[in-house]
Amino acid sequence: MRLILLLTLSILVTACATSPTAVDQSAPENNTEAPVKVVNSDPWEGFNRQVYRFNDALDRAFLKPVAKGYKWITPDPVEKGVSNVFDNLGEIRTVVNSILQWKWASAGNSTGRFVVNSTVGLVGIFDVAKVWGMDKPDGEDFGQTLATWGVGSGPFLVLPLFGPSTLRDGVARPVDWYTDPINYIKDSDAQLGLNAVSVIDTRAQLLEAEELVSGDRYSFIRDAYLQRRNYLIKDGQIEDDFGADDDAYEDFDDIDF
Repeated sequence: MRLILLLTLSILVTACATSPTAVDQSAPENNTEAPVKVVNSDPWEGFNRQVYRFNDALDRAFLKPVAKGYKWITPDPVEKGVSNVFDNLGEIRTVVNSILQWKWASAGNSTGRFVVNSTVGLVGIFDVAKVWGMDKPDGEDFGQTLATWGVGSGPFLVLPLFGPSTLRDGVARPVDWYTDPINYIKDSDAQLGLNAVSVIDTRAQLLEAEELVSGDRYSFIRDAYLQRRNYLIKDGQIEDDFGADDDAYEDFDDIDF
C-alpha cells in the first residue's frame, strides 16, 4: 500500500505547465550567433506515457472512488486531524534531510514542530506549532538532498504506482523509506492500515486540485511536477506557478501518480 501512496502524487501536481525542454542560458544574450543548447527532459516519453496510462487507470478504477467515499463520510474536522497526524510524521524526514543539506534553521523548525505537535497537539492531530509561530515547511526529501549535493536530475521518469519522478528522485526513494516512522511499526497489520489511511487521506485532499488539470494530462502533470521540484530544491528562490502558499499543494512531494 505504501507504493500506492506515491500513485496519488501527480494528481496534486496541478498548475500552469511549462515546456519539457530547457534552454542553456550560458551564452551571452547579445551574441545572436552563439549556439543555444536545448535539453529534452523527457527522452523516454513513449515508455512514460504507457506507465502513466496504467497508473491513471488504476487510480480511476480504485483509489479515486475510495477517496471520494472517504471524503463524503468523514467530517471535515476529523479529516483535517488525520491529515495533520501524517504531516507530523513527515517532519522526521524533513529533519534528517535538512541536516544532510546543512539547513540547520529548517531542521530546528521541524524538530520543534514535531515535539510540540506530538505532545501538546495530541500526536499531531492539532497543529499547535503553527499557532506558536513554527510555520509548516514544504518539506525535504533525499531527492532534494542529492540535488543540493550536485547530483543532476536525469531524465523524467514515470514509475509504476509511484508516478512522476526523475532518475535522481527514483534512486532516492529507498532512502526516504527509512525516514518514514510508519515503516518501523512491527505489527504488519497496523503498518498496512496506517499506510492505507495515509494513501486515501492524501488522495481525498487532491480531488479538488485535480480539476485544475487541463489539456494533455500527461504533459501537464510532467511539466508541473518538474517545475514544482525545481521550486522545492531551490527553496522557493524561483517563480512558482503552483501557489506554494496554497494548502492544497503543501503535500505535493508526498504523493505521485
